[in-house]
This record gives sequence, structure tokens and C-alpha cells, in this order.
Amino acid sequence: MKKILSILSLVAVMGLAASPVSYAEETVTETITVQETVSTDAAPAAEAPAAAEAAPAAEAAPAPTLDVGNTAFMIVATVLVILMTIPGLALFYGGLVRQKNMLSVLMQVFVVFSMISVLWAAYGYSMAFSEGNMIVGGLSKAFLAGITPASLSGTIPEYVFLTFQLTFAAITPGLIVGGFAERMKFSAVLLFTALWVTFAYIPIAHMVWGGGYLAELGAKDFAGGTVVHINAGIAALIGAIMLGKRIGYGKEAMPPHNLVMTMIGDSLLWVGWFGFNVGSELAADGIAGMVLINTQLATGSAVLGWIFAEWLFRGKPSMLGAASGAVAGLVAITPACGFIGPMGSIILGFTASFVSLWGVTKLKGALGYDDSLDVFGVHGLAGIWGAVGTGVLMSPGLGGVGYAEGVTMGGQVSTQIIAVVVTLIWTGIVSVILYKVVDAVVGLRVSEEYEREGLDTTEHGERAYSL
Repeated sequence: MKKILSILSLVAVMGLAASPVSYAEETVTETITVQETVSTDAAPAAEAPAAAEAAPAAEAAPAPTLDVGNTAFMIVATVLVILMTIPGLALFYGGLVRQKNMLSVLMQVFVVFSMISVLWAAYGYSMAFSEGNMIVGGLSKAFLAGITPASLSGTIPEYVFLTFQLTFAAITPGLIVGGFAERMKFSAVLLFTALWVTFAYIPIAHMVWGGGYLAELGAKDFAGGTVVHINAGIAALIGAIMLGKRIGYGKEAMPPHNLVMTMIGDSLLWVGWFGFNVGSELAADGIAGMVLINTQLATGSAVLGWIFAEWLFRGKPSMLGAASGAVAGLVAITPACGFIGPMGSIILGFTASFVSLWGVTKLKGALGYDDSLDVFGVHGLAGIWGAVGTGVLMSPGLGGVGYAEGVTMGGQVSTQIIAVVVTLIWTGIVSVILYKVVDAVVGLRVSEEYEREGLDTTEHGERAYSL
């Protein structure tokens, strides 16, 4: 454990070294350029000074000012995303694993969220959202240099904006935990997470939201379809494959130990997701209202789609199916929520449930991997479906907000597909490398003896319940 703590203490330095931009780079702030008005009259040279004095001074555009309403709205949105992670995601995952591993999952989500919060302040925010190149930002705001209570990001304090973005960076690796639940060392989870956020999450966030390659390309991702869900889904899938199946998988029953807890966690995810999606507008305005209804309708329709499919093909609708459908709908609407209309959100959510149900049953069975909590089947596939569907459903004819000038539906769909492929390739390659590095340094998987006994006692010396 001492070895892993020493390694984690160096991750910030590794992150700084990954940036191509000098630390001495000046902080990038929003500026307003005021051009002086130049008279074009053919007046005699002698009269020029008088004419210049008489000309009205150019009116400067108003500098950004703090909006109290938007600030309060964004603080609430940020707290909601924290709620959807701890306790929401932790309880959702905790109820899905076997009793002997419940605390290990809670611990992983809780500590990962805490660790990434610190790394985000050290270098994550700067490398994701300051000026850099097409792949990653710079270090002008490393350790939050130059940011004060008076610093603004649009109409809200920059501290609020960076904390809001912190919650996205912290929940994403928490999602990955579900792919290798019940068999990965706690030390390996921490080391992999620190490295993965540095070399996978931050570059994708910069490319999509920080003015990088995918932003320049015109890819649309309102609240994290590529950055969060596809990103986490492919990393979880690769982890599940590289660690191998759980002992007894396919031979022993491994049902969720507490579906009541899973339902509670799922409900907290649903509530918190409004901070996730609606908050991404960064303002309390009409678009935020549209995102609100889109998120609700997509989720509700996905729940109905999943249980109808279960009813049709399995004979009985299940609570687990309803909970899974809700997550599929929330994931699918995330990239699209600010670009499509309410009726489009119903279509997107309903169809996403079928895509994810196919992923966690047919695809998973055919390929034979053990994605413990179906991170790829739900987050990965629904994220892909939502990202591509955004390009279709943002058409004005389908109730969407429309395309940029000169962009057609086909063009936008092509751009969305490129964004998906870039995310899959970048994160896929980075994840394979990082899993191998972590395996070489501390080892990925617990021993067979520890796995059979359960990670709660072997990794943490605790039990979830008193018997």
C-alpha cells in the first residue's frame, strides 16, 4: 500500500508533464476588444483633429458581470451532481453486487470521487479548460493559479464553473468501477483512476468542451455523452476483458444482493441528473427549461421501453429492468438534451432502452465478457446511441434546434460518428496501456482466496452487515 500511495503522490507531476504548454503561459480570460471609430470623410488634413474630437467614441461592449440567479442555479446543479455520485451511484452499484463485496464498491466510488476532486484542482481543470492545442489544454491555471472570487466564467464565478466540471471528472471513473467490480485490488483502482483521468478523461473533455479538435469539428455533446458515458463505457469493457471473469461467473448465481438499495440509488441518480444535464446550460434560461423536460421524458420513456421489452420477451417486467431502463434513458439524452425537442427525447429514450437491453443480454452473451454491472451495455451503448441520435433529432423538422449554417443532417450525423470513434479509439488505447502499467506496478486482480472470501473483509477489514 505504501508503494501505491507513493505512486499516487507523483500523479500530479505526471499530469503536468503531459502538457505541451509552458507553465508560464498567461491565464486565458474572456476579453472584449474595442476598436476606435475611424472617420472616412475626405476632410482637409487641418480639420482632421477637430473631426476626430467630434466623432462619438466607440461604445465598448459591456464586460461580463456576475448574475446572482445563474450563480445560485449553478451551485444547486453542482450539489445535485455530487448527490448523484455519493450516495446515488455508490448505492446503485452497492445493491447490484454480492453482499460480501458491497463495501468495496462503496469505498471505490467514494474514494475515487474524493481523489479526483483534488487532482482536478491540481492540474485537471487547467489541462481541460485552458488554452492549449487540439488535444489538451495548458497549465496556466494549474493549482488554480490566477483564479479569485472575482474571476468569472461567463456570468458565474469561475470557482463555481470549475467545481461543476470537477463533479463530471469525478463521477466518470466512478462509473468505470462497475466493469471490474468484485475482483480488482483497491490500490489498483486508485492508481488506474488517477492515470486514466489524466490521460483519457482530460484530453476528451478538452477536445469536446475545451475548444479542442472535436469542438472545432462541430461535434455536439451537451452534457457528456462522449466525455462521460462512452469514455467510461469503453474503459470498463476493456477492464472487464483484461481482468477476466469473476470466479464462478456463468456457473454460480450472482444476483444483486439488495434491489431496494439499487432502486434508491437509481432514484438519486435520476434526481441528480437534472444537475448534470440542466446545469450544463450554465444559466437559468429557456434552454435550461427545455433540457429539464427532455431529461424527464427520455428517462420515463426508457423505463417503459425496457419493462415492455422484458414483458414481451421474458414474461415479467422487473425492478432491475426498470432501474436499468432509467439509466439508459438518462445516458442517451445527455448529449442531446440541449439540441432536440421533447418529442424527440421520448423517441431517443424509448429506443435507447432496447439498444442497452440488447447489449447486456445478446451482445454480452455472444462475446462472453464479464462486465459486472453492465457499464458498457448501458453507459457505452446508450451513450453511442444518444450521440448519433443527436445528429438526427436536432433537425427542425423533428422538433430540434436546427443545424449550423451550411450543415445538413447527414453532415452532422457524420460528425457525431467521428466524435464517437475518436473517443472509442483514444480511450481504448489509453486504457489498455494503463491497465498493463498498473498490473506491472501493483497487480490488477486480488488473489483467488481473497475473491472467494469477498473484498469487504480482505481489502478493507469490514462487513456491510452485522450477522
